[in-house]
Amino acid sequence: MTPASVLGPQHLGTLWLLDLSELSPVGPMPRVAVNFQRVDSEAAPSLAQAMGLDSPEEVLKRFEAGKRCYIGNVEGMLATYGWVTFDEELIGELGLRIRLAPGEAYIWNCATLPEYRGLRLYPALLWHIINELRAKGLRRIWIGADADNLPSQVGIRLCGFHPTADFVLDYALALHTSWIRGHSGTPEQLVEDARRALLGGRHKAWLAALSSASSDITTSLF
Repeated sequence: MTPASVLGPQHLGTLWLLDLSELSPVGPMPRVAVNFQRVDSEAAPSLAQAMGLDSPEEVLKRFEAGKRCYIGNVEGMLATYGWVTFDEELIGELGLRIRLAPGEAYIWNCATLPEYRGLRLYPALLWHIINELRAKGLRRIWIGADADNLPSQVGIRLCGFHPTADFVLDYALALHTSWIRGHSGTPEQLVEDARRALLGGRHKAWLAALSSASSDITTSLF
């Protein structure tokens, strides 16, 4: 087995960005009749059940914190849902917190219940959320997807998002560290925006540490 200390960066997922000034007039359509809507705390019990939670407590906390939730109902049954944050949100699996600039939103914790998958509900829900946020005057929307979640990536791309930065797990300097690598072909300013949102000022200190240890490592990461 290869020691962790010599492993290269491992791709965990990608952060995607949508500039709402470049939004296409036509988006993905679902393959079944669906009613999309924004819901509030009254929907907490049904949301908790759909999310596999034992109680609605976590859902209620999200609403109290100012987070929004959008759902899609098929024949009166909750089929798909997604959450939106406007200030900051913890990406628990990566140990990172995304901090949004004014005019930005982050879409997260989206899911379609198993019996409704394959009906293009996810991209259609995203499209509904995107247009709702644009109508509210927002400028940019961030969304993430795991590296192995290809259906999610397809839906995200259908809505016009562009891959901006990759989450990588790196073992450089004997540290088990999550890091942000610019996606191939992405303008450097957008990559810097992603790093700043996710790492704050830490990315400069980390780059300095890598540079002093090995210029070859820095090159391979960026």
